[in-house]
Formats: sequence, C-alpha cells, structure tokens
Amino acid sequence: MPKVIIHRNGVVHTGEVKENSNLVVRAGIRQFPYPNLSYGCGMGKCGKCTSRVIAGGEALPPPNWKEEKVLGAKLAEGYRLTCQLWINHDIELEQDWTPATAARGAIPGLQRQTS
Repeated sequence: MPKVIIHRNGVVHTGEVKENSNLVVRAGIRQFPYPNLSYGCGMGKCGKCTSRVIAGGEALPPPNWKEEKVLGAKLAEGYRLTCQLWINHDIELEQDWTPATAARGAIPGLQRQTS
C-alpha cells in the first residue's frame, strides 16, 4: 500500500492508503488523511486542495487541463491539485495554510481563474 506523508502547518501526518486512492475522496469520507488535508469542491475548480509535491512526483501523470487552468505557473514549482491525483505509489506532499489563504481558497501567488 502506498505511504502518504502530508506536511501541514509544521506538523507531519503519515498514513497508508489503498492503491488508486484519491486523498480528497478519502478525506471526504473521514478516512486518512482526514482531518489533515485542506480541500473544497473535489472537482479541480476551487484550488483549496493545492499541495506542493515534495517526493514521488515523478510517478504522477502529467497535470490535466483543470490543474493547468487553476495552477498555471505554479505547476512548474511542483504544485498539484490533490483532488486530481490517484495515488498508486509513495508520495510526500506539503500544504501550508494560514487563515488568510484558507479563506481565499488559494495558496500565495495562486490566481484562481473563473469560467
């Protein structure tokens, strides 16, 4: 089973998930990584689940059009939308949220696009 490590606001959360798991779906049904993962719509629109991939990114598929639209240049910095990832390997992610960024549903420097 893939090992998932999530760094959030200075705390490290570690757990295992079944292969082909979506972390936002799991958090939505209150399984790990709940309550340690920020997320919103689960459809790649809001950007609340944005995470920086620290390790394991090489095994992820290329970003899809939703990630390209929401994240833009942040993709080059290693950011991905967690709701768009299906985990089949060990991965380490970082989500650092302050009350201000959580209220906006964005990470610093991320400009949400509408339409």
